[in-house]
Amino acid sequence: MKVFAALVRKEEQALFTSPIAYVVLTVFLLLMGYSFCLTLFMTHVSDLVHLFFQIFVMFLLTIPVITMRLVAEERNLRTLETLLSAPVSETQIVLAKYVASLSLVVLMLVLSLSYAIVLAIFGEPDWGPIYSGYLGLLLLGAALVAAGLTASCIARNQVVAALLSLSIFLLLWIIDQFGYILPDPFNALVVNLSLSVHFKPFVTGSLYLSDAGYFISIALLGIFLSVWALARR
Repeated sequence: MKVFAALVRKEEQALFTSPIAYVVLTVFLLLMGYSFCLTLFMTHVSDLVHLFFQIFVMFLLTIPVITMRLVAEERNLRTLETLLSAPVSETQIVLAKYVASLSLVVLMLVLSLSYAIVLAIFGEPDWGPIYSGYLGLLLLGAALVAAGLTASCIARNQVVAALLSLSIFLLLWIIDQFGYILPDPFNALVVNLSLSVHFKPFVTGSLYLSDAGYFISIALLGIFLSVWALARR
């Protein structure tokens, strides 16, 4: 456990001493703050539905930037061999990188709680969809970080890792549009692969185990593939 904690601290330090984390946080807060204020003044509705969908899109665009360096950078700097030769397993390395990256996503969500606080001060929001919406965003972030980590383990450099994970995210975002034109039973199978299809119920306050299981399955699959790719280095 001490070894794993040390690995997490190392990854946290590497992440939060680089400009990437602060650029992502700044862009996220500026865009979401502008969107929140604009939506609130235009609709005069005390909910975060529009904001949750915009955070959904922001995660698709920013998480590849967060995860692209996790393994690809170490491979380029030739520090990966040193790390793998240490008395730690590939699973510990992957989980440490995963936890560190996910912590930045959690920080983004925590800072965005200020919008919910503003609604509570100036209105009477329905807290059910807000709670479930944040749960959905957390599960989405966990799944995307795992998929981005897998791309970083596979790719040889950071740019390729970012483009690969971004392509996967965008495909999973719009894949339901292709599913609707397919015949049975392929239409249901393809539609159920969509990120947005499983995210929308959370925003409306509906909680289904199948939707949570979808995101958890992607996260577990991404971690497994990352360990496998690292072991086959």
